Amino acid sequence: MKPTKVELNYRNNKFQLTVNNQPFYINGAGVDFGSIKSLAEYGGNAFRTWRVNNGEKTGREILDEAHQYGLMVCMGLEVERERHGFDYDDDVAVAKQMAEIKLDILALKDHPALLMWGIGNELNLRHKNPRVWHAVNDLSKMIHQVDPNHPTTTMLAGAEPDVIMQVAEKCPDLDLLSFQIYGAIDKLPRFLQKSNYQGAYMITEWGATGHWECENTSWDRPIEANSTEKANDYQSRFINYIAADSKQCIGSFVFLWGQKQERTPTWYGLFLDNNNSTEAAQVMQYLWTGKWAEHRIPKIGKLTINGLVAEENVSLQQHQTYSAKIVVKKSNQNLSYRWELMEEVDRALESDGGDFEPTPEIVWQQSNSNTSSEIDFSPPKIGEFRLFVYVDDCYGGSATANIPILIES
Repeated sequence: MKPTKVELNYRNNKFQLTVNNQPFYINGAGVDFGSIKSLAEYGGNAFRTWRVNNGEKTGREILDEAHQYGLMVCMGLEVERERHGFDYDDDVAVAKQMAEIKLDILALKDHPALLMWGIGNELNLRHKNPRVWHAVNDLSKMIHQVDPNHPTTTMLAGAEPDVIMQVAEKCPDLDLLSFQIYGAIDKLPRFLQKSNYQGAYMITEWGATGHWECENTSWDRPIEANSTEKANDYQSRFINYIAADSKQCIGSFVFLWGQKQERTPTWYGLFLDNNNSTEAAQVMQYLWTGKWAEHRIPKIGKLTINGLVAEENVSLQQHQTYSAKIVVKKSNQNLSYRWELMEEVDRALESDGGDFEPTPEIVWQQSNSNTSSEIDFSPPKIGEFRLFVYVDDCYGGSATANIPILIES
C-alpha cells in the first residue's frame, strides 16, 4: 500500500491540514468499533482510536475498515498513565514502552487510511512526574524518524493554560496539541489566549456536559441533561467554539459515536445500546453535511415524577405508587415509550477518566406494550436509582431522559 502524505501547514494566517496535498478539515468522532460504517453514512470523514488494538480488531483491521468507507484514522497509541501506577523515572520501563510502540508504527505507517498518531490519552490527568512529557517528546521524535508522512499529537484532559504551556515547552517535537473538553469548551478561547499557545490544535473529545461539571442531587448524584438539551449543546458548541476558530483549530472528534456506560448508559453516546440514534447524531449529520435527516427524532421537555424535576431532589417511598411523565414536543410520528428503573453505579465502581464501568442492574421496567408518555410505578426496594424513559420513533431514533431518585423505606 502507498502511504498517505499528511501535512500541517501555516498559510494565509491559519493552519491547514492536507491529505495528499488536498485540504482536509476533520469532521470526526471517537468510535466504538461497530459504528464505523454509520459514521461515513452520517457525513463524518475521520475517527480516532484510543489504542492500536482494541481487543476486537487489530490496528490493521481498523484501518482497512476505515479505508473501505473512505474514512481517515487518528490512530491512538497506548501510553502508560501515572495514575495507573506507571513510573516515568523507570528508564527501563520507558524504553520498553518505546520499543513496543515502535513496532506498531512500523507495522501501520504506510496504510492509506492513516491520518496521524495520537500519543497517549489524558496523560496529564492526576499526574505529578513531568518526565512523562519527555517520554512523549521522545516518542514523537521516534515516529518522525520512521514515518515522515504523518503528524503527531497528544490528547490532553481539558485545556488549562498551565498544562498547555508545560506540554508545548516540553514536547516541541509534537506537530499539534489535542484538547478533550466538554462543558468548559466555552472557556477554550480564554485558555488559549492565556497560555499564549500559537500552534495548531484539535478537539479530540467534546460533546455533552461532563458528569463532573453538572449539578448534583443532595445525595451527590449527577443530573443528566435530556437528549434534546444535549443536541442543542452539541450544535452550539460546534458552531461557537470549534468551527469558529478557523485560525488554529483543524477539526474535531465528537464523543462518542457509539454507546458506553459512564455514570449512565445514555450520558455520552450518540447512539444507544440497541443502536438507535439520538437527536445529537442528527445534529452532527447536519453540521457535517448541511442537511437534516429526513425523519427528525422527537424533541422532548422535562421528565417529572409527581410534578418534580431532578433538581428538586426526588425522594420516594418504597412500595408507594408514583406518576412519571415526559413532555414530548410536537411530533407527527407514531411513538412508543420504554420506562426503566435502574440502580445507580456503585460508588466504589465508578470509572475514572473514561475507564471501564459496569452497567447497573435494571430493577423494574414497563411490562406491557400499551406504552404512554405517562406511567405509574412503584419502587420495589430502597436505595439510589434512576428512572429512564426512551421515546422511540419508527425510524430507529430515540429521545432519552432520566431522573435520579432516592428511595427510602
